[in-house]
Amino acid sequence: MSQNIYDDQGFFDGYAQLPRSRCGLDGAPEWPALRAMLPDLRGKSVVDLGCGYGWFCRYASETGASEVLGIELSEKMLARARELTVGGNIHYQQGDLERLVLPEQGLDLVYSSLTLHYLPDLAPLFAAAHRALRPGGWLVFSMEHPIHTCPSVQQWVNDSEGRRSWAVNGYQAEGRRVSNWLADGVVKYHRTLGATLNALMAAGFALRHVDEWGPSAEQIAAQPALAEEAERPMLVLIAAQK
Repeated sequence: MSQNIYDDQGFFDGYAQLPRSRCGLDGAPEWPALRAMLPDLRGKSVVDLGCGYGWFCRYASETGASEVLGIELSEKMLARARELTVGGNIHYQQGDLERLVLPEQGLDLVYSSLTLHYLPDLAPLFAAAHRALRPGGWLVFSMEHPIHTCPSVQQWVNDSEGRRSWAVNGYQAEGRRVSNWLADGVVKYHRTLGATLNALMAAGFALRHVDEWGPSAEQIAAQPALAEEAERPMLVLIAAQK
């Protein structure tokens, strides 16, 4: 079973203070780029894997999706999603993405934001998503970039001249990583970018777009703290089609 770190009270309380928790999709600087990768959602059947507070579920419903399912392991996150949701076509379900079961050829979009780096093996999930999508359906997701996940200690380092760089080591050594972010002992899994893309193609998907995301100049001007995100890719956004 996946680590259920979001039900740790300290982690949950810390996560609640993040801009993407307080402001929803507008608080996620990568959202405009991810939104541009989505298909037209009008009349579509959508699932959000690792739905969290349900921000994307509500967006999909508001933009015309006919059916929206949010799947989430954390009871605390699901409770918050239900508190924030008013609408008959959104349903939430507790589930472990390591054991994902979806109806065959019943979906038009499988979506996931910042969840898949918690899974030790993406092949079963990609296979389940491919089976669940109708022909022409889409899988669109974001995850932590492998340059961000690879080091044993995720941190910036300063050289002798004071230049700040992201520590990159152990890139080829795929597997478990433990970080202390919001709480101690947060388990994530590192894999190379090639491993993720090859797993998608092995599952039968055609790659449509890959974005090693970084903030725009306009975003940095509005939020100077984002400048460090232009120094190394923290996230990768991927769109694939059945």
